[in-house]
Amino acid sequence: MQQISSFKNQTGGCLYLVPTPIGNLDDMTFRAVKTLRDVDLIAAEDTRHTQQLLNHFQIATREISFHEHNTEQRIPELLAKLQAGLKIAQCSDAGMPSISDPGKELVVAAIKAGIPVVPLPGANAGLTALIASGLTPQPFYFYGFLERKHQQQVTALEKMVNRPETMIFYEAPHRLKKTLATMAEVFGDQRPVVVARELTKRYEEFNRGKLGEMRDWFANHQARGEFVILVGGNPHPTEKRDQGQPKSLTEQVDAAIVDGLSTNAAIKLIAKRNGVKRQKLYKQYHNL
Repeated sequence: MQQISSFKNQTGGCLYLVPTPIGNLDDMTFRAVKTLRDVDLIAAEDTRHTQQLLNHFQIATREISFHEHNTEQRIPELLAKLQAGLKIAQCSDAGMPSISDPGKELVVAAIKAGIPVVPLPGANAGLTALIASGLTPQPFYFYGFLERKHQQQVTALEKMVNRPETMIFYEAPHRLKKTLATMAEVFGDQRPVVVARELTKRYEEFNRGKLGEMRDWFANHQARGEFVILVGGNPHPTEKRDQGQPKSLTEQVDAAIVDGLSTNAAIKLIAKRNGVKRQKLYKQYHNL
């Protein structure tokens, strides 16, 4: 078992994980500003974006880029600097490092090398949205960004249909409409949902309702800004029955209906999952 105190090695190298504001610059903590001033180097997701933050707080520390496209190249370089005694702060464009942002690979590498890792508390979009959502705040399940393709989303969401916790997702504006439609398809139109937009910014807003309502509303309105989607958990999760026996198509439809889908939505989902025509399954299910 490895035990390393982040504060025992003050004269050696150290990796600081520094959260940055998700919108409102006033949410930057005093400790975060002091850390960014005191370290030898800042590993930033986008140096141009972070430079604006540094300019605002009059921080002159040198930056180096560290993002998802240069991780393999940068980690050995950053480790060498840490092992040489440098203190490095790692930050993403907004919020917590490693949470739907770069960082986790560097943390793992630093831990393996015996380098102290010091996390600073700060802004996080998912938790900020959760506490104002009106949905059950704990337990919660954080997922982040879903895959972009429809079937990949369906596959991921189907695994969460019976989760009783509030689920937290991130989404970009140009994909919001399709994601809400897919969620309604899998979770059902009646599942409670909260869509939070532009958190901590001037046009922050919360849209609360049912998935079907939210899907229809955003289908007719332009989505702008960054979004957090919070989906209420399933209050009556169904147990998986007859796991050893494959279910017939009609049994699969019945199970999907029990999970909260409408009959038509369940037929559409099961037809797509099994590669059969929706009209054929519709007739089979209704004995037409």
